[in-house]
Amino acid sequence: MDDDKSRTLDFKEFTKGLHDYAVLIDKAEAEKIFQTFDKDGNGTIDFDEFLLTLRPPMSNSRKEVIMQAFRKLDKTGDGVITIEDLQGVYNVKHHPKYQNGEWSEEQVFRTFLDNFDSPYDKDGQVTTEEFMNYYAGVSASIDTDVYFIVMMKNAWKI
Repeated sequence: MDDDKSRTLDFKEFTKGLHDYAVLIDKAEAEKIFQTFDKDGNGTIDFDEFLLTLRPPMSNSRKEVIMQAFRKLDKTGDGVITIEDLQGVYNVKHHPKYQNGEWSEEQVFRTFLDNFDSPYDKDGQVTTEEFMNYYAGVSASIDTDVYFIVMMKNAWKI
C-alpha cells in the first residue's frame, strides 16, 4: 500500500490499497475511515496512528500500573527515561552480551531503551507516550486486567 515507501499512507495510497484488497466502499466512506486513522489530521496515516486506531483501549488500572513502572525507571522525574535513569535500576552485568564482552554497558542500556523507543525516532530516550504505546501493544494480547497487572508488577518489581 505504501507505494512511495514514505512509511505513511496518503488518501490516494489508502484508496488504492482498499481497491487492491477488494474492499468495495464509496469515496465518502473511505474518507471517513481515513480520517478515523489520521489522528493528527495531517493528511497521512503513519504506523503509530494505524496501531492506535486498531488497538483496544486500556483500562485505567492497566494505565496506572504502566505509569508505576515508568516512574520507577524515570529516576530524575523529568518524564523521560534515559541511560542515566537506568544506571540505578537496571543491572547490565547479567546480560549475556555484556558478559562475553560483545557489548559495553552503554550498548546494553541503549538496546534496552530501543525496545520502548519509537521505531522512527531512536533517540536513546523513552517518553511516557512511547512507554505507554509499547505496553498498549503488550496489553492487547492479554485478556484480563488481573493477569496484565500481575505481569507488570512481577516484571518491574512494583
